[in-house]
Amino acid sequence: MRPEQPAIDPTVRDEDIATALSALVWTLSDESRATRLLSLTGLDADELRGRAGDPVLLGAVIAFLGGHEPDLTGCAEALDLPPGALVAIGERLSGG
Repeated sequence: MRPEQPAIDPTVRDEDIATALSALVWTLSDESRATRLLSLTGLDADELRGRAGDPVLLGAVIAFLGGHEPDLTGCAEALDLPPGALVAIGERLSGG
């Protein structure tokens, strides 16, 4: 499930990236969730740090959250967003 490099949606905004970075921080704030993210994506901690600003990687993080509804709703609540808005940001970042 390693994120590929598709074309970035031209509607991606700096706010999308900032929100996705916040979602990444939220994801990593729980050890078991962070371990699951690394395991499912095949990334290691160094690669994750090095690519933290990569829109495609950030979109993959949001897709990861979307794969487990309690994580998606928990993150959306923590970021004060509707879950659908978070999913839409992830889709824009992932290029589709």
